[in-house]
Amino acid sequence: MIAPILKWAGGKRQLLSELTRWLPDRWGTYFEPFIGGGALLVELANQGRLDRAVIGDMNPELVNLYRIVKRDPGELSRALSDEKFRNNEDTFRQLRTEFNALIGTQKRPVDRAALLVYLNKHSYNGLWRVNRKGYYNVPFGKYARVNLPSYQNLLKFSRMLGGVTLIHADFERITRTAKRGDFVYLDPPYHPLSKTACFTDYTTGGFSFEDQKRLANVFRRLSDKGVRLMLSNSSTPEIKELYNGFSIHTVMAKRFINCNGYKRSGASELIITNY
Repeated sequence: MIAPILKWAGGKRQLLSELTRWLPDRWGTYFEPFIGGGALLVELANQGRLDRAVIGDMNPELVNLYRIVKRDPGELSRALSDEKFRNNEDTFRQLRTEFNALIGTQKRPVDRAALLVYLNKHSYNGLWRVNRKGYYNVPFGKYARVNLPSYQNLLKFSRMLGGVTLIHADFERITRTAKRGDFVYLDPPYHPLSKTACFTDYTTGGFSFEDQKRLANVFRRLSDKGVRLMLSNSSTPEIKELYNGFSIHTVMAKRFINCNGYKRSGASELIITNY
């Protein structure tokens, strides 16, 4: 079985049973423009339902990692075996500084990929967050044990990506070639449940409500073309209004990211489909 390489804030491992419940019966090409940790992509591959796929993200480091895994998983595995990747806060801070000197550049792609995996596994709750300057600023997670992905899992992940097109772009561009009978899964940064909810800067520009509205417009345009669509988001009146007229399913999922640790419990979320 293939396993995701990263743990990702907002990842869909805890929601997989609900997502697979609402999958369409069949489709042509699978699209996922907010790939994150790729939990649903991996699940479809493990089920033997991933023939052709187009995936991507606005995060250049995430796309770089998947490109490296696709091209040469052994090279990434060797980079991750470097003894500099120690599980302590001083090392974490040093490597975070090294990563920030490279982030968003074309330099040392394998090293950037290895640093991303290390920081992701050792940081607080698998968050990806950048400041206004685009620097990764998540704190050390203080885990007793951390398991970096094995060569065997990187190899399996690489083979899965063999039939996958990877794009570093906005969701609108990634889904541009989707046609009738294709299937698009959209998992944007969730709309905040309240004005005081935690905010995560996935990119330097964040993901505003204007972006949510633009996404809903893309959803409607793709639906008009005959594309099958599924979207997950928080259960808020604003999101329900944006997708009025489509099938809106309320599901329960455990939230692992919250400003208040006592509130990391069951919360209702939405799965929206056009079928």
